[in-house]
Amino acid sequence: MSTDREGPGTRGRPGATTHADIERAAFALFARDGFARTTLQAIATEVGVGRRTLFRYYPSKNDIPWGQFARTLEWFRSILDGMPTGLPVHASVHRGVIEFNRFPAEAGEHHRERMRLILGTPELQAHSVHQYAAWRAVIADHVAARLGCRPTDAEPLLAGHVSLSLALTSYELWLASEDEDLLAILGDTMARLRGFLSG
Repeated sequence: MSTDREGPGTRGRPGATTHADIERAAFALFARDGFARTTLQAIATEVGVGRRTLFRYYPSKNDIPWGQFARTLEWFRSILDGMPTGLPVHASVHRGVIEFNRFPAEAGEHHRERMRLILGTPELQAHSVHQYAAWRAVIADHVAARLGCRPTDAEPLLAGHVSLSLALTSYELWLASEDEDLLAILGDTMARLRGFLSG
């Protein structure tokens, strides 16, 4: 018997579905039932679509907390590409990471919820490795272009790994305090990148 049925009997909102619809439903279920106990079928039912439709938006449940991550990385690349050419490479990456993490004030609580889920859910850790690698590659490509070397050379690779560690440290500090400003923490933490890059 197929449970992948979309029709008048499907509970939830009918009509057009968006990534935002799916995220809202999923995060509500994650908060209520926990990430591990929330199934894709439950999310699909809450949105009012079948599982097959859900897969057109997100390949797996583990992808939902990351949102439209590929698109955000394209934006990250454009931020770094737009940095003034005269900036030292450490400053270019520093500013780029700050701008990448600048959100409207009204998005702050949802972003906090998203990052708390990503960083604090054991079931997401293995999946997150792939996202972190893609994020590091954006920085490595930028640093390589600035230094005239390959992204697989030591300094671009180091820049990616150190930047990720600094950014994750900033998020852990931010999540541990309700009062701290994320961009201020990132600014202080990312300043340490200067000690690792020569350019």
